[in-house]
Amino acid sequence: MSRRPTLRDVSAIAGVSPKTVSRVVNADPAVAPATAERVRAAIRQLGFRPNPVARSLRVGRDDAIGLVVENIADPFFAEVTGAIEEVARERGMFVIVTSSGYAPENERVAISGLTHRRVAGVIVTPTSEDHSYLSRSLPRLPAVFVDRPPVGYEADTVLADNEGGARAATAHLIRHGHRRIAFVGDRPHVYTTRLRHQGFRAAMRDAGIPVDERLVRVDAADARNATAETLDLLAADPAPTAVISANARSSLGVVRALHLGGRTDVAHVGFDDFAAADSLSPPVTAVSQDPRRLGRTAARLLLERVDGEAGPPRRVVLPVELIVRGSGELPPKD
Repeated sequence: MSRRPTLRDVSAIAGVSPKTVSRVVNADPAVAPATAERVRAAIRQLGFRPNPVARSLRVGRDDAIGLVVENIADPFFAEVTGAIEEVARERGMFVIVTSSGYAPENERVAISGLTHRRVAGVIVTPTSEDHSYLSRSLPRLPAVFVDRPPVGYEADTVLADNEGGARAATAHLIRHGHRRIAFVGDRPHVYTTRLRHQGFRAAMRDAGIPVDERLVRVDAADARNATAETLDLLAADPAPTAVISANARSSLGVVRALHLGGRTDVAHVGFDDFAAADSLSPPVTAVSQDPRRLGRTAARLLLERVDGEAGPPRRVVLPVELIVRGSGELPPKD
């Protein structure tokens, strides 16, 4: 077929009406499963692609999901984004991605821009500390928050067990004999940093070990800052015997500082696994959350809302896993 296949071409091959094909394309659950599969087979055979402009005019919205992340270059958010795109693609939809950076006002601009593009719904990794403005910005538009919850706004949210993971990481270091444990993380107002910091303190409290506030650094927004903070910690007397890094960026900075300082004897557990963590010397023990599972769960919740789910806001907390590799099992040097 030299021309672009049409909905009528699909209906002819599938032996159904054009209206039935349209219902399958729009994921109407009322279509019989066998009929829907016959239509999908015809779509695959012809390589049929719905016209997004025409469909947008018919249903009053675009065939797109809007996604706002803090930084698309961050490996964690890149994986979340990829998983959301996979789920959207399964539904014949695409994803418009925008990075909001660290400034809360950028988040507002990004969400406003997406709503004006007539997206079917939005998934947001929030940076703002007040989302009450969304009551005006997202009238009747489905929204799901991932990695961090909204503040002052009710919506579906998908999170990892941040506090529990940091608590387990700290307890792991304590079991290996450490008492002077440093914590290096992002800014304290960031939700994930705050909960991971709480988990660190809770584990220290459970073990009856006082936290040395000089060993807590929660202003390392990127790997470079984390390197500088860790080098400063290593220069202290006495220096920490172990370090917990609160995200992948912090972990990369901590690893670099330990190697620059020739202190690969210092134990290290990172929150968030990262590429090459198992190739370093020593390999980095990490609390692994599953960014792909976070993304897929958020996308599925959003599509359920797009399809008409009208229940109360849902909060999904996904488990994390401590991956033991060697760096977190080093004994205290002293």
